[in-house]
Amino acid sequence: MTYQTTGPFSEAGSLHVSIVYEAVTPSDSTDLTTLARAIYVGGAGNVVAVQHDGTAVTFTAVPAGTVLPIAVRRINSTSTTATAIVALH
Repeated sequence: MTYQTTGPFSEAGSLHVSIVYEAVTPSDSTDLTTLARAIYVGGAGNVVAVQHDGTAVTFTAVPAGTVLPIAVRRINSTSTTATAIVALH
């Protein structure tokens, strides 16, 4: 089956949706396959997100079911207590 990746969701200024997702295994050294545009947090806890430039930022007490609209290259394992994290590309 072929999926259309152009149209109302791909034009400048429109709503952008993720068409690729990947389960995240937190790691202090292994980056995601590509820079994620957002992450979904399935289980509540802290998330240590690493930005494109390598800067790590801790999001504290993220509730289950939250989508963080942040660009990340990695989720560090050290101090990340949230679970069921999915990267949205």
